[in-house]
Amino acid sequence: MRKALIISSLFLLLLVVGTIGYMLFENTSFWGGMYLTIITVFTVGYGDIVPIHPTGKVFTVFLVITSVSFVMYTFSKITETMIEGEIRGLFRRRKMKQHVARLQDHYLVCGFGRIGKEICKILQENKRQFVVIDNDPEVVQEIEELNYLAYEGEAADDDVLLTAGIKKAKGLISVVSTDADNLYITLTARGLNPELYILTRSSGAGGVQTKLMRAGASKVISPYAIGARRMAHLVVRPTVTDFIDLTMRAGELDLLMEELRVSSSSPLIGKNLIESEIRKKYDVIVVAIKREDGTMLFNPKPSTCIYAEDILIVLGSYEDITGLGKEL
Repeated sequence: MRKALIISSLFLLLLVVGTIGYMLFENTSFWGGMYLTIITVFTVGYGDIVPIHPTGKVFTVFLVITSVSFVMYTFSKITETMIEGEIRGLFRRRKMKQHVARLQDHYLVCGFGRIGKEICKILQENKRQFVVIDNDPEVVQEIEELNYLAYEGEAADDDVLLTAGIKKAKGLISVVSTDADNLYITLTARGLNPELYILTRSSGAGGVQTKLMRAGASKVISPYAIGARRMAHLVVRPTVTDFIDLTMRAGELDLLMEELRVSSSSPLIGKNLIESEIRKKYDVIVVAIKREDGTMLFNPKPSTCIYAEDILIVLGSYEDITGLGKEL
């Protein structure tokens, strides 16, 4: 835009100077001077009107040289912009491929609308690696300005997903605008990586969730249903909702609800909750335990044993949870 503004301003200045010059040196009217300037600048020369005074001819020589220089400058800027854009795009794609080649267990976020932006923000806050895929060049530029890894292309395209590292990805989040696009992305992603965790958005229309699950989605979320449920909970049980919000973002209560996986080398394997001394050493509450087979134990008893690959849902301060995570 800046270059276009400069070129437009120079062109208008050239017309104004030329018109005034011919009015002074050739005694033309305003429109006559404008006409003579335009046919001189564009080297048309119809021959119906030509400079007749010596000063007018000298002025025409300088005007021709200036206009030719202006045309050359304009073409150079256009060429520079095109080449600059191509080179920038080339380096961007090369840089992105280098970054993706080093990624492992990252997430692919397909679509950068209002929902996609919030998802990326939370992933960034929680230090999760991710690549955003969008087919709009302006949106891709916006993503890069936020220092996110971005790839321009159709998320349902095999080559795009492969370039974004779907083979090594931990999960894919599809939040593009239509159910049909989300369905196609889900189907393509499942075919490329059968073990991939796929979270996809649904409009909430009848039968859409079933079709997305059949296509290979691991989880289907309807933002409208979640929003409606949350608004209802704020009316029915506002204190509980506020408490959950605070724990999910480590807010005013300095509390955070987090999930921690028990590694196969953890010293807590085989111990029950009392023997692990999690509450005593870290002041962390174990709210639930998810077993490797998917079984969920809510409010586990003190005698509940901890096994490898268990996921502990814990509540505590960020520092305490971080300390427990190191032991697990």
